[in-house]
Amino acid sequence: MLKYVLITPARNEAQFIERVLLSVVVQTVRPLKWIIVSDGSTDGTDDIVKQFVATEQWIDLVRMPDRRDRHFAAKVQCFNAGYQRLGECAYDIIGNLDADITFEEDYFEFLLAKFIDDQRLGVGGTPFVEGAERYDFRFSSKDHVSGACQLFRRECFEEIGGYRPIKGGGIDWVAVTTARMKGWKTRTFTERVCQHHRPMGTASVGKLKAWYNLGRQDYYLGGHFLWQLLRCGLQMRNKPYIFGGLALLGGFVWGFATRTKRPIDHDLIEFHQREQMQRLREFFGKILAGITLLPVKDRSS
Repeated sequence: MLKYVLITPARNEAQFIERVLLSVVVQTVRPLKWIIVSDGSTDGTDDIVKQFVATEQWIDLVRMPDRRDRHFAAKVQCFNAGYQRLGECAYDIIGNLDADITFEEDYFEFLLAKFIDDQRLGVGGTPFVEGAERYDFRFSSKDHVSGACQLFRRECFEEIGGYRPIKGGGIDWVAVTTARMKGWKTRTFTERVCQHHRPMGTASVGKLKAWYNLGRQDYYLGGHFLWQLLRCGLQMRNKPYIFGGLALLGGFVWGFATRTKRPIDHDLIEFHQREQMQRLREFFGKILAGITLLPVKDRSS
């Protein structure tokens, strides 16, 4: 079995963090080391973690300086602080684990087996579930790995240079897409799921605002406009009906109109758009194939 380590940035996660601590402690294959980095938490998060640190020597707590704002670049700073704390620890797989998810006891054993089976697998994970909501993989690629829990082969993580500190978000997407651009396989394995207890993007904003921010993020991460139109149309079918898709489109259009700076390399943007156009061709190809296979009524009957 491969050896793995985990890093968890956490800011004011007292409501959820005990659940993820319990989920990891009971794993059939435990991590070699788990670094939890408290990003200036003020709600008792540290006290909960310290209870586990006292009995589990493989869990470590790092405290970051206090700060007022909450942004994604700070998450990368926390992750890097945990990464430094690993020191000379000998591991094969490194994982970025959110502080508000839970999973089954064999979750990491299952994922590690995937890395053993495929030596070119660079990033692996599972879908996350929020209540009754699940990803519809008819319209979402299994090549992307959710940031709720991302496992990287050590060589892959080092080759992509780790996470890029982008203040507005998209750090998980950039890491996974860069890995594919460099020739690594990335995969979401749907045989398992993790339960996400806080809706994505709503830690400090409402749901419509979160969709607007996601649309703006889609623009500055180099998304193609045709792809975005389809994405927004599909989102209108889900809650919040119509308005979620409109907010997603509005954020993208505003990013374009204001020429929001794109914090990633042009090569990655081109790679991203090629992938999107390929998926669009496959999507509409299946639709056309389905139309041609429809039975034609016999007009003579």
